[in-house]
Amino acid sequence: MSFELRWTPSAHDAHDRLRASATKAAATRLKAGRTKSSKQEGLYNQVVKTIALLQDNPRHPSLNTHKYSSLPHPFSPNGAVFEAYAQNRTAGAYRVFWCYGPNKKCITILAITPHP
Repeated sequence: MSFELRWTPSAHDAHDRLRASATKAAATRLKAGRTKSSKQEGLYNQVVKTIALLQDNPRHPSLNTHKYSSLPHPFSPNGAVFEAYAQNRTAGAYRVFWCYGPNKKCITILAITPHP
C-alpha cells in the first residue's frame, strides 16, 4: 500500500538543504577524482531511502518507527506523531518525523532533523 506524501515547509527546506549539500559534495569529489562518496552524499541517500520506505510501508522494520510525544499532531489533537530512523548508531543520527493525514492514505513529513 503506497501513501501520498505531503511536506511541511520546514521538512521541505531541510530536504532541499541536504540535497544541495550532497550535490555540492559530489561535484567537489568528482572534480578531485575521488570515488568514495562523502558523508553529505551518504546522509542524503539515507534520508531518501527512509522516505521511500516510509511511503511504501510505514511499518517497515528498518525504519524503527515509533510514536514521538514531543511534537503536536498538526491535524488532530489526539493524533500520533511518529519518528522513523534515517540513521542508527551514529552521533547526531538523522530522524524523519511524520504523521498520518490530513487525508486517508496520506503521510505528512513534519521534520527531517538530527536526533534531538
